[in-house]
Amino acid sequence: MKTKNMKMKKATTLRALGAVAALAATGAAQAHTGHGTDSLFAGLAHPLGLDHLLAMVAVGTWSAVALPAGRRVAGPATFLAALLAGAVAGAAGLALPLTETAIAASVLLFGLMLAFARQVPVGAGLALTAAAALMHGLAHGAELPAGGLFAGYAAGFVVTTALLHAAGLGLGRAMADLQVRVWQALGGAVGLTGLVLLARG
Repeated sequence: MKTKNMKMKKATTLRALGAVAALAATGAAQAHTGHGTDSLFAGLAHPLGLDHLLAMVAVGTWSAVALPAGRRVAGPATFLAALLAGAVAGAAGLALPLTETAIAASVLLFGLMLAFARQVPVGAGLALTAAAALMHGLAHGAELPAGGLFAGYAAGFVVTTALLHAAGLGLGRAMADLQVRVWQALGGAVGLTGLVLLARG
């Protein structure tokens, strides 16, 4: 029975990782084509840059292990709400200095949250998630394609973001019973990527 459960968890983990990989591959084909002529497709592709992708999957993964069973969607819901608020502000012309640096820093932040998933207070974790999402949203809004309709563009990036959160939730549930050092290794890998992104910025 234990072996069967382990196999099921492994299969779930592989499916979640496969979903993330498929989304990333789609983004690689679309994200840097001048955003195309359709706002919806531009929105779908935009969150698939490495910094956005890692942050959004990490939010779902952290939520799966750090939040109570009945509140696991609170992390993704908080991120989506703040993301939309930031995108509206960005599309309206609000620009903050070092937004891209803040986005790279959010990858490091989420790596630390994963590494210490069970030690981060829920309220603090959700507040940090909202703050990071605002920065991601500002970047999304500022890159609204010329002549594009915000509603279609926003629908696109909300759908992709929700899918990335769902993949993270699935990965987190599959990993929930693994030893702490596995979480520390995952968080360390995400955090290290954030440091590399910061150095490049």
